Amino acid sequence: MVVFERDVERWLAEDLGHHDVTNQLPGDTLGRLIAKEDGIVAGMDAVRAVFEYLGVGVDPGVADGDSIRAGDTVLTVEGPTREVLRGERIAVNLIGHASGIATRTRRAVNTAHEVDETVRIAGTRKTTPGLRSLEKLAIVAGGGDSHRLDLSHMVMVKDNHIAEMGLADAIAHFKARVSFATKIEVEIERPEDASTAAAAGADIIMFDNLAPAAIERGVAGLSAEVLTEASGGITLETIPEYAATGVDVISMGSLTHSAPALDFSFSTDANQARD
Repeated sequence: MVVFERDVERWLAEDLGHHDVTNQLPGDTLGRLIAKEDGIVAGMDAVRAVFEYLGVGVDPGVADGDSIRAGDTVLTVEGPTREVLRGERIAVNLIGHASGIATRTRRAVNTAHEVDETVRIAGTRKTTPGLRSLEKLAIVAGGGDSHRLDLSHMVMVKDNHIAEMGLADAIAHFKARVSFATKIEVEIERPEDASTAAAAGADIIMFDNLAPAAIERGVAGLSAEVLTEASGGITLETIPEYAATGVDVISMGSLTHSAPALDFSFSTDANQARD
């Protein structure tokens, strides 16, 4: 993960405030980040960046995407006690949030693959402001697809565009304004519109808030060259129904906005610090 220095500075400023008295302790210490639940770990690069910015040595015990068990030490740090403690809460928050997303994503992927091993589970842009990179990489760590990272990565023709211009004209409007390498995805709400969108030049058809039976009808009328995506209110429980429709991708906002954090703890022991 690419963590820019300004991100770490922002996280530290948010937590430390203008005058951190709480962590004014002398000496050096060892610290361990320990999993309290089973799951899939993610966010290791972000955590490492925080401690390294503070001048603390870092020894990772796992990598993003690894399965972890309760009691596993995922990271060991060593350095000035003041700096170790300054990074503690940020590290726990980041890794807990990212690992929760990775764990939920892995569950979604495994559930989908019980029905169709080729279908991909993807995230959406329903991410936490300022944490999209962390959250998207957590999805990847869980075995999912990041989908578009921002609006520059792909054009999505949505219902508002279609209402303003009409389906075919909206697609033509955007095709005339993007690079040949930029894909165009079209969001449809009626299965019969799928073939119309494909004929107009859509690269990807998103079936939005449609029942599985309706999506299956829409997919059946399309060439295999057109990617298909199901989205809108899909849950872990309903994934099998959508995976059976023949779509290539199932996108889920709940991977990021509803994933519970995985529980971690952080402990220090000054007596274990090496000379």
